[in-house]
Order: sequence, then structure tokens, then C-alpha cells
Amino acid sequence: MKKAPVINETLKPRKLSWGNYLRRYGTLYLLLLLPVVFFVVFRYMPMAYILGAFKQNNIIKPPWEVAWAKKNGFEWFIKAFKNRDFIYALRNTITLNLLDLVIGFPAPIILALLLNELTLQRFKRITQTIVYLPHFLSWIIISGLALRLLAPTDGLLNILLTRAGGEAIPFLNKPNWWVGTYVALGVWKEAGWNTIIYLAALTGISPELYEAAAVDGAGRFRRMWHVTLPGLRPTIITLLIMNLGRILGSEFDRPYALSNKLVTSVSNTISIFVYQNGIKGSQFSLTTAVGLFQSVIGVFFLLGANKIAKQFGERGVW
Repeated sequence: MKKAPVINETLKPRKLSWGNYLRRYGTLYLLLLLPVVFFVVFRYMPMAYILGAFKQNNIIKPPWEVAWAKKNGFEWFIKAFKNRDFIYALRNTITLNLLDLVIGFPAPIILALLLNELTLQRFKRITQTIVYLPHFLSWIIISGLALRLLAPTDGLLNILLTRAGGEAIPFLNKPNWWVGTYVALGVWKEAGWNTIIYLAALTGISPELYEAAAVDGAGRFRRMWHVTLPGLRPTIITLLIMNLGRILGSEFDRPYALSNKLVTSVSNTISIFVYQNGIKGSQFSLTTAVGLFQSVIGVFFLLGANKIAKQFGERGVW
């Protein structure tokens, strides 16, 4: 029989006593205490008010003291899906987010590839600064600029068009034109900022891969296609999954600032519906149910996209 190997006692990891452990790592736990308290107080404790989606509409009492809503607690969900305004808001939210995803998601990737190919470093830095700047403007400022530039009668662009012999374009007054303007402004505002992530990912690609591709006779476009894009693939997949998780989410300031009475059929999103019915209409249980529905559907999209990514051999988000 073989003898069991003798383990040198000096090689065993020595267990620290609680006193020594706290003296060594106590500072790290103190640094961790503040963010933990923040998440508990401002992220987890408010989750108790999710019960409001299943309770009667009452903001005076805590939700656990309020009676359950009718129809086994699902009264507000049923009422939401019978509400024509909510159905229109749901349709508009999905439509605008899908257009943002299809048109806006590839824009920073293309911009990062173009910036990466620039050889003049000074021109590259100036270009990066210019395309980043719109991110720091609020949608209130952008809506004011858009109104001055795109107004049908006194907008600068339409004045130039009419003086050139053309017809004024109703960028903000016709539903189809408004949707195109909405998406275009979103791309202009965020494409440069999102490019930062892809440019950072490009720094992790080994220069030896480009050199090997050049030796094999690959031109600039071939190197971009066979070296740069595969190097960006994990980052692209991760950001795509995160964007799919927000497919039912809707920011409030963007559609609200750009909207007007002529385009409410396409501009009213779920966030505006929640504002009008919850904040202004005091139907807090109804809008809580709508918000919970958004979150649950978003989680399903996130899980589904992550699973599909793993089936294609990518790491996914987790």
C-alpha cells in the first residue's frame, strides 16, 4: 500500500484570529459600510412599496396596512391593459426603443472604428472632444436648440430650405418626421460618449495581430473586419444585452421635452403615462403596477439575451 503523502505543517495557511483579522481588514469593511447602507436605505427598503401595485390606492398608510385590491390583487394590472392610453404608450415605448437600438447602437461602434483609423493624433483628439460634448447637454437645452433649428416656419434649417426653392419640412410637427428627429437627436447626443467604451476596448487588442494581418497582405478594411471587430465582440455583446434589458424602459425628459400636441400619438411613452396618471392624476397604485410590469419584462429580456449570448460562446453579463 502506498503511504499517504506527508503534509508539511509549515505550508498550511494559518488561520487568523478575529482580532488579527479585524486589525488587518477592518479598514476595508469600514469603506464598504457606506455603500452598503446606501443600497439598503435607498434601493432595498423602498422595494416594500412594490406592494402598492397589489393594494388599494392609498398613499397615506404604509402599503402593508392597506387592503388588497380587487380581483385577487391584480385589479390595477387589468385596468392598465384595458386603458387605451397605456396600450399606445407601450407601443410607442417599444417602437422608439427598438429604433434607438437598431440605429443608435451601431453608431458608436462605427464612430470608434473610424476614430481608431485616424493617424493624426491632434485631429483625433479634437474630433473626440467635439463628439463627446453633446452628452453633457440636457434634453431641455437640446429641445430648445431643435426648436430654433427645425421649427417649420422660423427654424434656421427650414428658412434655408425655402430660400433654396424647397419646401419646409415638419420635423417636429408630423408623427413620422418627429420619430426620425427623435432618433437622430438621440444618436447625435450619445454616440460620442458611448464611443469611449469601445475605444477603451480597442486598447486591449494586441498590435501584433495587426502586424501579422498586414504581413499576410490584409488592407486597412480587412484588418478592421478580421482583427478590430472580433476584438470588440465581447464588449458589443455585453452592451447589447444591457440595452435589451432596457427595451421597455423609457426616459422621461427626452420624449417630454421634444413632444407637442401634434405628435402625442407617437410621443407619449410609459414614463409620460406614469407622470400624467401617477403624479398628476394621483393613481399611484396603477402606475406602480405599470412600473412593476416594466421591470419584470426587462428582467426577462435581460435573462433571455444573456442566455442566447452564452449559447453563441460569449461570456454574457454573468
